[in-house]
Amino acid sequence: MSATDKPENWPGRRIAFKSFAANLARRRAELGITDADLPRNSGTRRTASKKALLKAIKDAGGNW
Repeated sequence: MSATDKPENWPGRRIAFKSFAANLARRRAELGITDADLPRNSGTRRTASKKALLKAIKDAGGNW
């Protein structure tokens, strides 16, 4: 951890990830939102190498 990463150097609001994740899961459940409802990245800004990697995964039978 670098000196700039130390919590005492952060002037902004602090949020504990564990409580944030629990809050998010609760809110999604209340609204009936599942992972299937969340949009995937459109891929409009993918690099050629990323496109090639995803094609290779698909060609190998994977689904990314």
